[in-house]
Amino acid sequence: MKIVIVNKFLYPRGGDAICALETGRLLSSKGHEVIFWGMHHPSNPDYPYAEHFADNIDYDAGLSLFKKLSAAGRILYSFEAKNNFAGLLKIIKPDMVHLHNYAHQISPSILHAMRNMNIPSIMTLHDFKLVCPVYTMMLNDAPCDKCNGGSFYHCLINKCVKKSYSRSLINTIEMYLHHRVMHIYDNISCFISPSIFLKNKMHEMGFDREIFHLPNFINLDEYQPNYNWNDKSIVYFGRLSQEKGLMTLVRAMGDARNVTLNIIGDGPMRNELMLWTNKAESRNINFIGYKSGEELKDEIRKAMFVVHPSECNENFPRSILEAFALGKPVIGADIGGIPELVKDGVTGYLFKAADVSDLTSRINMLSRDEATIMEMGREARNLVEEEYGAEQHYDKLMTIYHAVIKG
Repeated sequence: MKIVIVNKFLYPRGGDAICALETGRLLSSKGHEVIFWGMHHPSNPDYPYAEHFADNIDYDAGLSLFKKLSAAGRILYSFEAKNNFAGLLKIIKPDMVHLHNYAHQISPSILHAMRNMNIPSIMTLHDFKLVCPVYTMMLNDAPCDKCNGGSFYHCLINKCVKKSYSRSLINTIEMYLHHRVMHIYDNISCFISPSIFLKNKMHEMGFDREIFHLPNFINLDEYQPNYNWNDKSIVYFGRLSQEKGLMTLVRAMGDARNVTLNIIGDGPMRNELMLWTNKAESRNINFIGYKSGEELKDEIRKAMFVVHPSECNENFPRSILEAFALGKPVIGADIGGIPELVKDGVTGYLFKAADVSDLTSRINMLSRDEATIMEMGREARNLVEEEYGAEQHYDKLMTIYHAVIKG
């Protein structure tokens, strides 16, 4: 089968990009011809047909007024991306297009290129973008469903996009244009949700298209577990941002007994967290910085367990799968899709999201019970072997592909 995989970022930047790249690797290993398509970027490896990629754009960079207006138009409908993608499709003539994250930098204009050539497609949902103008279903750091049923004007009223009326207006127009005027997502044959939570929430918000539940997978051959640990340390790894619950975590460490927290990663909240820990004179918190690959895995292997304190509606966190694959239990917030992975009392513990005292209690309870840590670590590894391995994922994915191709 000839498959085009679409994601705006084609290097390991975030869970959506990693999922797209890993899916391509898996399909290639099974003998399929896989072609990636997305944006140009200096971090991209050398891809075939890169001359057909969309131009790179960074919305966080300082842009001139002209470029800001051009970027706003690109969010709504990018003719450049559509034409470049159409050029690739005419050359490749794929059997299937597998879409991941293409919003804003590319725009759903590329869906019209697929429709014009009658190419079947599926889309893996990584967030709430199709029902929430800002992806997250969060408002003022709390879960929000104000746009239920397509009431996207709440984005403008509440200045949901970086507290800016102008930016929020663009996202509001985008949602009404794509959903109410163009009905552009009708050009996608079906959708995949990695978590049951995301699937149910999409339907609750009024999205009435067919959604298959297919969890993410992990290549277990790349993860050698370690059920022991080097010292009494625990670890958080991931993006350092507000919605990840990191302030709750560092506060919880104030009453954590004889345990050191290693924070691995980078992001907009790093300086704030470091200032807080210095002011509080927290001596049991270390900022390790960004790590990846085997270096990251080694840091996780050295720890007793992993903490995932998110305060947003997470979909299906890959970081939890990675911790499990390395033989580490997880203490996770009882929010979003996290409880689908963290089986309370089996593969870790759940705590009430944003509750400092509850998190502290769970950290203390698990850190002093070495036998339970090892038992949970083995249960966690067994879980990913039985349910989230590459072979299981491939079989289910091909069932969906064949069903879509047959109509």
